[in-house]
Amino acid sequence: MLMYSTKSVGLGFAIFSAVTFGGSGPFAKALIGAGLTPQQAAWIRILGAALLLVPLVLVLRGSAGLRAARASWKPLVLYGLTGIAGCQTLFFIAASRLPVGVALMLEFSGPVLVVLWLKFGQKVAVPRSAAIGVGIALLGLATVAEIWSGLTIDLIGLLAGLAAAACQATYFILIDKLTGVADPLVMTAAGSVVGAVLLTLISSPWTVPWHVLVDSVAMGDRHAPGWLLAAWLIGVSTVVAYLAGAAAVQRLSAAVAGAVAYVEVVAASLFALILLNERLTTNQVIGGVIVLIGAFVAQSSVGKVAPEAHRPTDVLDPSLT
Repeated sequence: MLMYSTKSVGLGFAIFSAVTFGGSGPFAKALIGAGLTPQQAAWIRILGAALLLVPLVLVLRGSAGLRAARASWKPLVLYGLTGIAGCQTLFFIAASRLPVGVALMLEFSGPVLVVLWLKFGQKVAVPRSAAIGVGIALLGLATVAEIWSGLTIDLIGLLAGLAAAACQATYFILIDKLTGVADPLVMTAAGSVVGAVLLTLISSPWTVPWHVLVDSVAMGDRHAPGWLLAAWLIGVSTVVAYLAGAAAVQRLSAAVAGAVAYVEVVAASLFALILLNERLTTNQVIGGVIVLIGAFVAQSSVGKVAPEAHRPTDVLDPSLT
């Protein structure tokens, strides 16, 4: 009974985490539409998360957390550059040019790239199901892009989404080096600091139209204060979502938690529909489902090859989307 209760609580945390992460795309897209660039929106989000998470690490982990970060500073820096700054910024660029659900679906094709890396980069023998998953995902991407009609999807948005997937795949590979060395809280805090520093250099924060945060920002047919959207993006869709995800990982297996993480794509599409009036075309829905099936098959296959190297919910969506 206790085990059943623990797993039920973990499942609740995982679903809550996926849903709260799913709200980041629509809220960020509204801020971008009001005048922020995707890079600036990502910078505000990552900096805000760092300002909240670093004190949390100091309180909960103390000097042990600092020692863990210092001992693994090289992979943590790379994680911050790719899994945090790169993934979030590229996702926001994709979401600013594509329906939020499509952008997130592209990012979640990351496990496909992990399979390709293991197969061709590391020369690892992967199960046949991994190749099947890759093939399914590629078919789904072709359906979303409607390649039979000359690529009707926005090309820059498509490339940004796939680049975000590459950053996500990099996270999957890095996690093997960090497992057992830096826990998810330390990892996310350190990555947020690195990401905030990088984006400070490339997002031109001195040109941020700060008035957006005090103006009334349009979200579909509704309006809300810009500061409220930013606060939600930082506090709920990043910090709270992460903490709920960390609680879920402690109670669920990696396979179950990884499967539940795909709820984020559905949640993001629903948020975009309700808040932004975004509707996906039939081909986008069909293609998105096919991509996610392929990515999930690939993810499960990678788990069989290197279970400790593929734990996407240890930081529960490496893009923190």
